[in-house]
Amino acid sequence: MKAPFRDRAAAGRALARLLERYRGSRAVVLAIPSGGVPVAAEIARALSLPLDAVPVSKALLPWTTESGYGAVAFDGSVWIDEEARFRWNLTQAQIDDGIAAGSTMRTAIAALRTRQPAEIVVAVPTAHDRSVAAIGKLADAVVCANVRGGSSFAVADAYELWSDVEENDVAALLGL
Repeated sequence: MKAPFRDRAAAGRALARLLERYRGSRAVVLAIPSGGVPVAAEIARALSLPLDAVPVSKALLPWTTESGYGAVAFDGSVWIDEEARFRWNLTQAQIDDGIAAGSTMRTAIAALRTRQPAEIVVAVPTAHDRSVAAIGKLADAVVCANVRGGSSFAVADAYELWSDVEENDVAALLGL
Protein backbone atom coordinates (compact mmCIF):
# COMPACT_ATOMS: atom_id res chain seq x y z
CA MET A 1 0.00 0.00 0.00
CA LYS A 2 1.43 3.37 -1.06
CA ALA A 3 1.91 5.94 1.68
CA PRO A 4 -0.39 8.96 1.23
CA PHE A 5 2.39 11.50 1.86
CA ARG A 6 5.94 11.76 0.57
CA ASP A 7 7.12 13.63 3.67
CA ARG A 8 5.93 16.04 6.36
CA ALA A 9 6.07 19.03 4.00
CA ALA A 10 3.73 17.27 1.54
CA ALA A 11 1.41 16.43 4.41
CA GLY A 12 1.37 20.10 5.43
CA ARG A 13 0.50 21.18 1.90
CA ALA A 14 -2.36 18.64 1.81
CA LEU A 15 -3.70 19.99 5.09
CA ALA A 16 -3.37 23.59 3.90
CA ARG A 17 -5.74 22.78 1.04
CA LEU A 18 -8.26 21.49 3.59
CA LEU A 19 -7.82 24.60 5.76
CA GLU A 20 -8.13 27.18 2.98
CA ARG A 21 -11.05 28.91 4.74
CA TYR A 22 -8.56 30.24 7.33
CA ARG A 23 -6.49 32.19 4.77
CA GLY A 24 -6.56 35.86 5.73
CA SER A 25 -8.10 35.13 9.11
CA ARG A 26 -6.71 35.86 12.56
CA ALA A 27 -5.80 32.19 12.98
CA VAL A 28 -2.39 31.15 14.29
CA VAL A 29 -0.88 27.83 13.24
CA LEU A 30 0.48 26.08 16.34
CA ALA A 31 2.75 23.05 16.11
CA ILE A 32 3.63 20.38 18.63
CA PRO A 33 7.40 19.93 18.38
CA SER A 34 9.17 18.35 16.94
CA GLY A 35 7.41 16.33 14.22
CA GLY A 36 4.48 18.73 13.94
CA VAL A 37 6.64 21.73 13.12
CA PRO A 38 7.50 20.86 9.47
CA VAL A 39 3.81 20.12 8.81
CA ALA A 40 2.62 23.32 10.47
CA ALA A 41 5.29 25.41 8.75
CA GLU A 42 3.89 24.38 5.36
CA ILE A 43 0.34 25.19 6.48
CA ALA A 44 1.39 28.61 7.77
CA ARG A 45 3.37 29.38 4.61
CA ALA A 46 0.60 28.27 2.26
CA LEU A 47 -2.11 30.21 4.10
CA SER A 48 0.03 33.25 5.03
CA LEU A 49 -0.59 32.71 8.74
CA PRO A 50 1.75 33.10 11.71
CA LEU A 51 3.47 30.00 13.09
CA ASP A 52 4.32 29.19 16.68
CA ALA A 53 4.91 26.12 18.83
CA VAL A 54 2.95 24.52 21.66
CA PRO A 55 5.56 22.61 23.65
CA VAL A 56 4.13 19.33 24.91
CA SER A 57 6.16 16.34 26.06
CA LYS A 58 5.13 12.70 26.23
CA ALA A 59 5.37 10.81 29.49
CA LEU A 60 7.15 7.69 28.32
CA LEU A 61 6.86 4.25 29.80
CA PRO A 62 10.08 3.61 31.75
CA TRP A 63 11.19 0.73 29.49
CA THR A 64 10.67 2.32 26.03
CA THR A 65 11.22 5.54 24.12
CA GLU A 66 8.14 5.00 21.93
CA SER A 67 5.08 4.32 24.08
CA GLY A 68 3.65 6.78 26.55
CA TYR A 69 0.98 7.00 29.21
CA GLY A 70 0.34 10.75 29.25
CA ALA A 71 1.79 14.18 28.56
CA VAL A 72 2.62 17.56 30.07
CA ALA A 73 2.15 20.93 28.31
CA PHE A 74 3.96 24.26 28.41
CA ASP A 75 1.72 25.57 31.19
CA GLY A 76 2.03 22.51 33.40
CA SER A 77 -1.23 20.90 32.22
CA VAL A 78 -0.91 17.14 32.65
CA TRP A 79 -2.96 14.32 31.19
CA ILE A 80 -2.48 10.74 32.37
CA ASP A 81 -4.10 7.83 30.53
CA GLU A 82 -5.42 6.03 33.60
CA GLU A 83 -6.17 2.89 31.56
CA ALA A 84 -2.52 2.69 30.48
CA ARG A 85 -1.36 3.48 34.01
CA PHE A 86 -3.29 0.53 35.42
CA ARG A 87 -2.51 -1.78 32.47
CA TRP A 88 1.21 -1.23 32.99
CA ASN A 89 0.92 -1.10 36.80
CA LEU A 90 2.83 2.19 36.99
CA THR A 91 3.64 3.48 40.44
CA GLN A 92 3.40 7.14 41.40
CA ALA A 93 7.21 7.27 41.54
CA GLN A 94 7.44 6.04 37.93
CA ILE A 95 4.91 8.66 36.80
CA ASP A 96 6.91 11.43 38.51
CA ASP A 97 10.08 10.36 36.70
CA GLY A 98 9.02 11.49 33.26
CA ILE A 99 6.30 13.22 31.59
CA ALA A 100 3.95 11.15 27.32
CA ALA A 101 0.32 8.79 23.29
CA GLY A 102 -3.07 11.12 21.40
CA SER A 103 -1.90 12.27 24.82
CA THR A 104 0.20 15.17 23.50
CA MET A 105 -2.69 16.55 21.44
CA ARG A 106 -5.15 16.09 24.31
CA THR A 107 -2.79 17.95 26.66
CA ALA A 108 -2.09 20.74 24.15
CA ILE A 109 -5.84 21.32 23.74
CA ALA A 110 -6.31 21.51 27.51
CA ALA A 111 -3.46 24.02 27.85
CA LEU A 112 -4.76 26.14 24.98
CA ARG A 113 -8.32 26.16 26.39
CA THR A 114 -7.00 28.05 29.42
CA ARG A 115 -6.07 30.89 27.02
CA GLN A 116 -9.74 31.10 25.87
CA PRO A 117 -9.19 31.05 22.09
CA ALA A 118 -12.12 31.72 19.80
CA GLU A 119 -11.70 28.26 18.24
CA ILE A 120 -9.36 25.28 18.41
CA VAL A 121 -9.05 23.39 15.14
CA VAL A 122 -6.84 20.31 15.25
CA ALA A 123 -5.27 19.56 11.87
CA VAL A 124 -3.23 16.39 11.48
CA PRO A 125 -2.03 14.55 8.40
CA THR A 126 -2.95 11.08 9.65
CA ALA A 127 -4.75 9.57 12.61
CA HIS A 128 -6.58 6.48 13.77
CA ASP A 129 -10.36 6.82 13.52
CA ARG A 130 -10.73 6.29 17.29
CA SER A 131 -8.28 9.13 17.95
CA VAL A 132 -10.13 11.47 15.60
CA ALA A 133 -13.36 10.73 17.50
CA ALA A 134 -11.73 11.26 20.89
CA ILE A 135 -9.98 14.51 19.92
CA GLY A 136 -13.16 15.69 18.20
CA LYS A 137 -14.84 15.78 21.61
CA LEU A 138 -12.16 18.17 22.90
CA ALA A 139 -11.50 20.45 19.92
CA ASP A 140 -13.97 22.62 18.04
CA ALA A 141 -13.07 20.82 14.80
CA VAL A 142 -10.69 18.13 13.57
CA VAL A 143 -9.23 18.12 10.07
CA CYS A 144 -7.40 14.95 9.08
CA ALA A 145 -6.22 14.16 5.56
CA ASN A 146 -5.75 10.41 6.17
CA VAL A 147 -7.99 8.66 8.70
CA ARG A 148 -7.25 4.98 9.20
CA GLY A 149 -8.71 2.18 11.29
CA GLY A 150 -7.55 -1.26 12.27
CA SER A 151 -5.90 -2.78 15.28
CA SER A 152 -2.48 -1.18 14.83
CA PHE A 153 -1.51 2.33 13.84
CA ALA A 154 1.84 3.99 13.21
CA VAL A 155 2.13 7.59 12.03
CA ALA A 156 5.29 6.73 10.08
CA ASP A 157 3.29 4.35 7.85
CA ALA A 158 1.64 7.39 6.22
CA TYR A 159 4.98 8.67 4.87
CA GLU A 160 7.34 7.51 2.14
CA LEU A 161 10.17 9.41 3.85
CA TRP A 162 10.14 9.37 7.64
CA SER A 163 12.78 10.40 10.12
CA ASP A 164 13.07 12.19 13.43
CA VAL A 165 13.05 15.98 13.24
CA GLU A 166 16.19 17.52 14.68
CA GLU A 167 16.06 20.44 17.13
CA ASN A 168 18.04 22.72 14.82
CA ASP A 169 15.52 22.05 12.00
CA VAL A 170 12.64 22.92 14.34
CA ALA A 171 14.38 26.13 15.40
CA ALA A 172 15.01 27.14 11.79
CA LEU A 173 11.39 26.52 10.79
CA LEU A 174 10.21 28.58 13.77
CA GLY A 175 12.66 31.36 12.92
CA LEU A 176 14.61 30.98 16.15
